[in-house]
Amino acid sequence: MGPDFLSIAMFVVLLIAVFLGHPLGITLGGLGIIFGLIGYGPGAFFILTSKTYGLMTNYVLVAIPLFILMAQFLDKSGVAEDLYESMYIVFGPVRGGLAMATIVVSTVFAATTGIIGASVVAMGLLAAPTMLSKGYKKELTAGVITAGGTLGILIPPSIMLVVYGGLIGMSVGKLFLAAFIPGVTLSILYLIYVGILCYFKPEYGPPLPKEERTHTLKRKIGMTLKSMLPPLFLIFAVLGSIAGGIATPTEAAGLGSVGALILAILNKRANLQFFKDSAYSTLKITCMVMLIFVGANFYTSIFMGLGGGDMFEKLLFSISSNKWIVLAIMMFIMFLLGMFVDWLGILLLCVPIFTPIAVNQLGFDPLWFALIVCVNLQMSFLTPPFGYALFYLKGVAPEGMHLSHIYRGIIPFVILQLIGLVLIVMFPEIVTWLPNLIMN
Repeated sequence: MGPDFLSIAMFVVLLIAVFLGHPLGITLGGLGIIFGLIGYGPGAFFILTSKTYGLMTNYVLVAIPLFILMAQFLDKSGVAEDLYESMYIVFGPVRGGLAMATIVVSTVFAATTGIIGASVVAMGLLAAPTMLSKGYKKELTAGVITAGGTLGILIPPSIMLVVYGGLIGMSVGKLFLAAFIPGVTLSILYLIYVGILCYFKPEYGPPLPKEERTHTLKRKIGMTLKSMLPPLFLIFAVLGSIAGGIATPTEAAGLGSVGALILAILNKRANLQFFKDSAYSTLKITCMVMLIFVGANFYTSIFMGLGGGDMFEKLLFSISSNKWIVLAIMMFIMFLLGMFVDWLGILLLCVPIFTPIAVNQLGFDPLWFALIVCVNLQMSFLTPPFGYALFYLKGVAPEGMHLSHIYRGIIPFVILQLIGLVLIVMFPEIVTWLPNLIMN
């Protein structure tokens, strides 16, 4: 069997295994061993050992469990509850105000957690019952909660950006800076959409009744400042220390974990159960991420060694030599995979293959390409049938909100994410301006 046949068979078997529902990390590692033995013989075990040791010595990846721990501390600290309560009062009198408040809180929460599950579950528990009780449409409620929650994987500190940087050797700090404006841009697009929709169709998001608008302007400002200061302190501690050159992303992750712990202590949430739950969740998520990381790294090494990367490059350029068409094909492939495969698997499989083509053959800026990949992968959390954000919300949704409401609710927000992706392609400065300003 020739290398071309082996690489094609390796990719096809992977797709079949994933669609059958087999665990991704074990599937990747197992296929790497099987096809590695066929292609390299016993030397495949040396490749596995070498790649695994390389991951163990990658200092950047230490940030992953630290950021996960920070997210767990913050999720249980009560910061989101205080922030949503104040935003509820500030935005409530406006049409669609509670939906806007949910997006604002999700954006701030995204900038302090980096994990979608925490954001979607927290906002599902906080915002969904309130919005539905005030007459908001179930579809709009589901859409803003899931779309707002997915910002956690893009707005720094993001686990996806840490993994991306560790995977291809790119500065995580630079990725953090580059992702900030695209993430905020998506948040603004969501706010504009909700504002326009509820202005013309107030039944989708009615304002609070006048009898519930009892707070003075001074009281609203005070509540907003009090609830905003803790998360802003954490954001400044993490991103400010990186941008200012005071700390590496790994050190900033440790600093963020301490900051989140301080907030939990101040909110009187830090008891024995708090530490136990946070530690257990961190251990479980970290083990899952690193198992997939080891399996995908080994799989990709065997696949590329058998000539899969060259074969894929020839296939792409046989379709078209226009770099924008080739880019569109790569984005479409990742979009389709996002409907069925976890973002981590797509990232670890596609980025080592696509990045050399995009940077070396097509001449794209590696930082810009990294961000359009991450914005694309953000959509994987919303696209049926296996969008994780949809199932996170369904697990905590109030009675009466069905999966059909959630599926219908995410459609406009997937379109908005596609618009955001197009804007980044058309205006690369959305990505490059901030890192160039600060790093230079």
